[in-house]
Amino acid sequence: MNTTQSGVSTFSSLLESFFLNRLLRQRQVSSHTVASYRDTFRLLLQFAQQRLRKSPSALAVPDLNAAFIGMFLDHLEQDRDNSARSRNVRLAAIHSFFRYVALHAPEYSAVAQCVLAMPSKRYVRRPIAYMTPDEADALLAAPDLTTWLGRRDRALLLLALRTGLRASELLGLRGQDFVLGTGAHVRCMGKGRKERCTPLRKNTVAVLRSWLRECHYPPSNPIFQSLRGTALSHDSLQYLLDKHLAVARLHCPSLISKKVTPHSLRHSLAMNLLHHGADRVVIALWLGHESVETTAIYFQADMQLKEQALAKAATTDVQAPRFRPNDHLLAFLKTL
Repeated sequence: MNTTQSGVSTFSSLLESFFLNRLLRQRQVSSHTVASYRDTFRLLLQFAQQRLRKSPSALAVPDLNAAFIGMFLDHLEQDRDNSARSRNVRLAAIHSFFRYVALHAPEYSAVAQCVLAMPSKRYVRRPIAYMTPDEADALLAAPDLTTWLGRRDRALLLLALRTGLRASELLGLRGQDFVLGTGAHVRCMGKGRKERCTPLRKNTVAVLRSWLRECHYPPSNPIFQSLRGTALSHDSLQYLLDKHLAVARLHCPSLISKKVTPHSLRHSLAMNLLHHGADRVVIALWLGHESVETTAIYFQADMQLKEQALAKAATTDVQAPRFRPNDHLLAFLKTL
């Protein structure tokens, strides 16, 4: 690990060692974890550069104290409109780094302990957001298919709505991950390094085959790229989704009141499977859930499913008796 002449570890050397030694060599975390941690520190360093007027390589560990990390987390929620859950994901990455700092740079242990004492934010678990089939069709009709970007976006959105892949899984897809012949499917590496195969419908296969022919990308390259030839980022995915949602809302007013994120496309597929009678186990395997119990969120989100369950419940016309106190003291208390 690089240090200053006085033997004190620098922030830049600690961060590099954290990624190269702790995450990649020792823990051998997945590429999705590395990307999530990387994005967290890119946002943090950009924020520090704006607020502290220091280049990232000039930052010191004490610059990133608990008060400053708190300002960064507020910035994520207020300026970048991140949810409390996204905020907690960023804080978890920062906690992981400062646990490493506490072990390998004890001179900063006081700063590290203060940051590690920062709690995750509690939040209200609201019903999941998803699109109905009509809303999904309106979104798919929004891209301009006369342009290269429009055809790319249509293929990406169709694949997301028909497979339910996570955003990171979707953006990491390469040509070699697709089988478009008999038994068409797409392979991806999901959470927990679990590889799974997701079947593809005929219309999805036709769109993907056309897109891959147009791109001529090598099989090892991402199939969804920017005009500069780089893989799309999560921000790029949200941007193109928002752009096409603005068009879709003109033709589908029910979308106006909905906040749609890339993860909402995944939820939309799950709800569609549920409405067509798919078993919870099938949905869990399709989406790569860690547990079958995770699919319970879809039952909680849909009022139609609750109404169907209520209709099947036995009902009686027996009227509940009214409580009447048989003691004067109870009667007195009831009047208060």
